[in-house]
Order: sequence, then structure tokens, then C-alpha cells
Amino acid sequence: MSEPTPTSLRHRVIAGFIGNVIEWYDFALYGYLAGVIAPVFFPSEDPVAGLIATYGIFAAGFLMRPIGAALFGWFGDTYGPARAMQISVVLMALPTLFLGMLPTYATAGILAPALLVAVRLLQGLSVGGEFSSSATYLVETAPPDKRGLTGSWANIGSMTGSLLGVGAAALTTNLFDADTVASWAWRLPFLGGSLLGVLAIWIRRNVGDSRHFQAHHENRTDSSPLLQAFTTNRRETLLAVAFAGCYGACYYIGFVYLPEWLSAQGLMDRGGALAINTGMTFLVIPLMPLFAIVGDTWLPRRTWIAIAMLVLGVAGWPLHEWMLASGGSLASILVAHLVVFSLLAVPLGSGPALFVEMFPARDRLSGYSVAFNVGLGVIGGLTPLIASSLIAVSGLNTAPAIYMILAAFGAVVALGFVPDRSRVALRL
Repeated sequence: MSEPTPTSLRHRVIAGFIGNVIEWYDFALYGYLAGVIAPVFFPSEDPVAGLIATYGIFAAGFLMRPIGAALFGWFGDTYGPARAMQISVVLMALPTLFLGMLPTYATAGILAPALLVAVRLLQGLSVGGEFSSSATYLVETAPPDKRGLTGSWANIGSMTGSLLGVGAAALTTNLFDADTVASWAWRLPFLGGSLLGVLAIWIRRNVGDSRHFQAHHENRTDSSPLLQAFTTNRRETLLAVAFAGCYGACYYIGFVYLPEWLSAQGLMDRGGALAINTGMTFLVIPLMPLFAIVGDTWLPRRTWIAIAMLVLGVAGWPLHEWMLASGGSLASILVAHLVVFSLLAVPLGSGPALFVEMFPARDRLSGYSVAFNVGLGVIGGLTPLIASSLIAVSGLNTAPAIYMILAAFGAVVALGFVPDRSRVALRL
């Protein structure tokens, strides 16, 4: 068991923040450069087949996340979130370095894609525990009246990492010609990311767990926190999964699917839609801590998030209809994005504290990890596929809005069964 941490709140925030930067930097980078990486590891007469194989490995990393959630959840509940964070960041930094050094198919044959699979699976395992470990650590070590603000830095790290990943990929593809990028320059942003990993390892080397966790650890009697999450505290776990899945669906509609929808409906070219989406991400980053403060000081956290989700549900259909009716006017698209992204900033900022407050100390990280990776990762992650399928089946161009409305109202219903603990001590 770690000793009480002597680190400042600023140090603890940076320690929780930086791991999520690395996680989402790599996520965005790999996705953006998939078209370049495909022929390096999967040479084929059919470039589409190579791209599918590359994205297949991308998806395989997601499949490891629930396993990582269970593993790191158990470890963090048993030995502390700080230790889980220290291990997860090493398991993220090393694969990022390895990916930048992997041999190509031309030099190593079938060993090259096999190593790529191993690297992505290892990253998926560690990512399964990173966000929930860091968010739990941030909230547990925060002052009682700043749990929302402090916890919001986990998602600030995620957003920052995504922007850095896209920026690094764009910089690489613009600095070098296509042949140079395909030959060796694609490795540079991965190697650069590993340097960020070294910095994260150094920052996290001395962090310790909260006195809250230590007090629980000293009096611990149960030995299976994951089992506790599905038995004694199954109500909290199921509610957390339901809320995470519903709000995750809304998140993926806004952050992932909306640019594709605008392009598919002929309202805006894909480049312009992605540019607006990126600009909105810059907007959400400062909004998250500001909105988290609202849940800390003015409105109960559960009520604040429920209001945002309710408004999102009510506004979803009119905003989609307005964009279609206007023929894709820039004003309608910008206003719709501003409304959707601003409302999503509320659960993104206040959500980490809400999840941590739901669970008792004995299975807090296990329950949160399962909820985050199953609800947001799996259920929410299927949203783009579901939205596209709904349009194909129903013929309604606004079908994604209907799905977002149902998800938003589903989140409100789930929150209705969650006790608000934003003004009381964390559960022991």
C-alpha cells in the first residue's frame, strides 16, 4: 500500500491528465494514418483489403478494453488507483514506441503484421484501465468541493490527446511527400508519442493513493471487487452502464457521426465538416471544467447532467431538421454544433465525478471500468453503425436524431435512479 501522497493538487491533476493525452493521441494518430500504415504491414493487390485489415487490428484493440477494464479494475481496487495508473501508462508508452520501430512486411514477412497485432492488443489492454483509473484517482484525491472540476481533467486529457494526434498526423503528411511518409516518416509521430510517455512515467512515479482509499484498504475484508460490482453493487453497475451507454451514444453522434452525416446528405463537404468538428472540440475543452464547477457549487451534479441531456433530447430533432431545411447553410450548421457540443460538455466535465461517487470504495474502480468500457466503449461505439443502418432501413435522413433523442432521454431515466452524492463524502 502506498503512503499518503505528498504531491500537490496540481501535480495530481497533471498525473491524471497526461495518461489520457497519450491514450487518445495514439487512438487518433493510428486512425488518421491507417491508410498509410495499411500497405506497410498488409501489402495486397487490393488496397481496400489492406485498409480493412488495418482497421480490423484497430477494432481488436477495442476488444481488449473490457479485459483491461476487469484486470485494472481489480488491481486498482486491491492495490490502489495510483499503482494502476503507473502500470497502465507504461503499457501504453511502450507499444507506442514499438509501433514506431516495427519492421515492415517487406523486411520481416508475416512477422510484421503479427507484431502489429500484439502491439495493438497490449495497448487495448492498458487503455481499458487508464481512463477509469485516472478519473478515480483524480476524484478521490480532490478537495470535496472540487471533485467535479478535478475529475474533468481526465476528459480534458482525452480531448487534448485527440487534437494532438490529428495535428501530428496532419503535420507529418504536410511536411513530407507521400512516398516519404509511406517509407518512414509515418513512424515519427509514434516515436514522438513515446517521448510523451516517458514524461508521463516520470510524472506518475511518486504519486500515491488518497487517504480515503488507504482507510478502506486497512479495513478491507472482501477479496473480489469485480465480483462485488456484479453482486452486492450490481444496481450501481447496471445504472452506470445504462447511463454511460446512453450518453456515449449522444457523444458519438456529435463527435464522430455528425461530419459523416453532413457529407452524406450533401450539406457540406467532408473536409469542412471535419474542420467544424475540430473547432468544436477546441470549444469543449474549456467548457468542461467550467460546467464541472456548476455541478460542484450551484446545482447537484446529477440534476445538472440530467438537464443537459434533457435539453439535448428536445433539441436533437429540430436541429437536424433545420440543417436539412436550410440546405446546409453555414449558420444552421454552426448553431447546431454549438448547441450539441456545449450540452455534451456537461456530462464530459461532470461525468467522471458522478461515476466515482456512485460506487463504494471496495469496488469503485471495477464498477467504473466496466461501466465506462461496456457502456461508452461498446454500446456508444456502435452508434455510427446503428445510425447509418437506421437511415438505410427507415429512409429517414433524420433517423440519427431520433436515435440521439432516445439515448438522451434514456440517460435522463437512468440518472433518475442514481442518488446524488455531489455534496456528501465518498462512499466507504
